[in-house]
Amino acid sequence: MDSREIARPKVPAFDQTEINWDKLDKTKLYVVGAGLFSGVTVALYPASVIKTRMQVASKDATQNNAFAAIRNILKVDGIPGLYRGFGTVITGAVPVRIIFLTSLETTKAASLKLVEPFKLSEPVQAAIANGIAGMAASLCSQAVFVPIDVVSQRLMVQGYSGYAKYNGGLDVARRILKSDGIRGLYRGFGLSVMTYSPSSAVWWASYGSSQRIIWRLLGHGNETETVPSQWNIMCVQATGGIVAGVVAASITTPLDTIKTRLQVMDSKQRQTVRQVIKRLIVEDGWKGFYRGLGPRFFSMSAWGTTMIVTYEYLKRLCFKSEEV
Repeated sequence: MDSREIARPKVPAFDQTEINWDKLDKTKLYVVGAGLFSGVTVALYPASVIKTRMQVASKDATQNNAFAAIRNILKVDGIPGLYRGFGTVITGAVPVRIIFLTSLETTKAASLKLVEPFKLSEPVQAAIANGIAGMAASLCSQAVFVPIDVVSQRLMVQGYSGYAKYNGGLDVARRILKSDGIRGLYRGFGLSVMTYSPSSAVWWASYGSSQRIIWRLLGHGNETETVPSQWNIMCVQATGGIVAGVVAASITTPLDTIKTRLQVMDSKQRQTVRQVIKRLIVEDGWKGFYRGLGPRFFSMSAWGTTMIVTYEYLKRLCFKSEEV
């Protein structure tokens, strides 16, 4: 008999919907998760290509909106153009996800224990613990993610607006190593850390706190024996993902624009961060830092929402039931 059927403690709804790291079958989590997240990547990858194209376009070639960028890509390359660099990304996605999720869950559990003595409200505790976990997970995964990001982004913009053409991801890596050495694969690493770590911290903090606020608004904040339906759980998690995407995209897009421009440059085009900032201001003014905000917001919200709903579902699939 399932021990949960004997006596269900009265706890807030959001605590009933969360599954701790120590209750998961890790092998099943990684194997099944690799397949699920690969599917999500296939669906949302085009948004990253569009965002990157908009961020690196020269003044004369700047697309007025995402739809113009899509039309340009489809006209020149067809549907395959929306998946440039996909092979590189999907190859590195599995190890990056394993590192990220393992770091996220273990750090979140430790952070929750650290903030408990301060007797903060549930949303504040969740924001702090999730924010610390999101930042730590991003920092741990950057060593693998940045080279993948550099190679995939060069493939995304190859032949566009004066950028070089390549014969696949290996050709990109070979040319980078030949001209710049291993440092070339980590171009923009500092900005990448400055972009993705705060972005991850903000996203997870916003997600953790917004979930609890939404549950309270729905009347599930107080201790109860009633377990929310799976549909309600998914809707709350999806809404939390959208809120987190809005907040994170608004705060971190300027850094992402600068980072992307640095990473797609070859050795002949090399510029400093200051030069990139100056050129953006000259071309578009301060609004230039928000190039690709629409696609980035869509990508972060769609990816974040789909990812979190998929991940929470994955955790339920991989839950190790306790038998007595």
